[in-house]
Amino acid sequence: MKNHNVRVHRSDENLARQDQLAWKIAQVAADPVEVDSEVVDMVINRVIDNAAVAAASLTRRPVVSARSQALAHPLPSRQLDEIVAAVDRPQDGSTVFGEAPEVRVSPEWAAWANGVAVRELDYHDTFLAAEYSHPGDNIPPIVAVAQHAARAFGLTGRDVVRGIATGYEIQIDLARAISLHAHKIDHVAHLGPSAAAGIGTLLTLPPEVVFQAVGQALHTTTATRQSRKGEISSWKAHAPAFAGKMAVEAIDRAMRGETSPTPIYEGEDGVIAWLLDGPSASYDVSLPEAGEAKRAILDSYTKEHSAEYQAQAWIDLARKLHREHPEVADPERVESIVIHTSHHTHFVIGSGANDPQKYDPTASRETLDHSIPYIFTVALQDGGWHHVESYLPSRAARPDTVALWGKVTTTEDPEWTRRYHSTDPAEKAFGGRVEIRLVDGRVITDEIAVADAHPLGARPFARADYVAKFRTLADGILEAAEIERFLSVAERLPHLTAAELAGLTITAAPGVLDSVPAPKGLF
Repeated sequence: MKNHNVRVHRSDENLARQDQLAWKIAQVAADPVEVDSEVVDMVINRVIDNAAVAAASLTRRPVVSARSQALAHPLPSRQLDEIVAAVDRPQDGSTVFGEAPEVRVSPEWAAWANGVAVRELDYHDTFLAAEYSHPGDNIPPIVAVAQHAARAFGLTGRDVVRGIATGYEIQIDLARAISLHAHKIDHVAHLGPSAAAGIGTLLTLPPEVVFQAVGQALHTTTATRQSRKGEISSWKAHAPAFAGKMAVEAIDRAMRGETSPTPIYEGEDGVIAWLLDGPSASYDVSLPEAGEAKRAILDSYTKEHSAEYQAQAWIDLARKLHREHPEVADPERVESIVIHTSHHTHFVIGSGANDPQKYDPTASRETLDHSIPYIFTVALQDGGWHHVESYLPSRAARPDTVALWGKVTTTEDPEWTRRYHSTDPAEKAFGGRVEIRLVDGRVITDEIAVADAHPLGARPFARADYVAKFRTLADGILEAAEIERFLSVAERLPHLTAAELAGLTITAAPGVLDSVPAPKGLF
């Protein structure tokens, strides 16, 4: 990895293009380096993982809404066929999760619909460092463009793998170096550039084009973190899909010769100067050197449970306590529960956020998903976690749950904060220590560093676990034959032909999508 110092420059300094972060990202995207076999295997795992959580969300309202918007932009049309003939570039459109593969829409709208489906349950992979991220959000826009441009660019599954590896690499490298949340900027500001870079790799675009697309994608995807604060709305699932959609559009504009605000990161009126650490800021961003394999995906981790990643280890600890100390599930026997954890867990999903909604039994699913007091309480009482049942209004409103929930607080522990930010994989942790005081005077303590499914956890996720997760979440949503078909296609990803890329989708069983009527809108 090569370290790049990034700082704000005055306009009269005329920062050379080759010295700008967006250009260095573009160079990484344009590097034709091969993908390691370990990375290929993990890309396949994450394609399966994305499809699993998308299947489970197909009938949820935000997903139905996004899908209906995408279906309002079908391809091909007679007008488009005429345009395609004029430019001699076949355009096939992209598939939409839930629909038959013959149903095709414009790729930016497929990225939108599929991105919402993947993100709705907050149940796919994660990477946490200076910034938070869900790097699997790169997959929907990259696959959408691959399907749409397969014939025009002669794309294969190998190209898709290379594009996804780049998307993960750039997003994770940015997340390691540049904190967005410290300035209340949503983490998808790293996703716009990474998805644009991934599409650039997919299409083997020259650095100049990728550079302009990265700048445009960043410029259009910076927004505040209010989408993840207080009463969290359905926009939480839409935000990354919007970034993916913007990345597709940015690539299209850049390919047509349109340019972006420059320098987007380092300019005196740019992102760093006014949205992040300010005019005197300086960041060290490490990116792969020329010829160096893109391996960042191996540092990310998926979720066994449908909840914010910081909650994963706490669910695992809660189900252990449920087995070993069943009395802690009874609010009449518990005096207090204090979770000693990292700064992030305390202030973002813990009581340190000072969000009364995190203790509100009528709160939205999105809000409860970001409430460690709620999640720990339910997991203590139930001995596990379910992506639907654990969030039901009736479950949240259960009197004994509300009573115990109100006794759970979090506090920051400097040691767990240090471990959270550690760059040593063996030391980096996303858990903490819990102290449960009972009314009889006893104190029960226990701790956990990483989730069971983490690469260093008790039961690290492997291919069989990803497949099992897909089968579980797709059950009752997809027909048995469709489950087997998709798994077969996904596991052959590096060897897929251009025609076979359309198989990277899932089709709902007859009647499933009809169970939830599509809302009406402008399109």
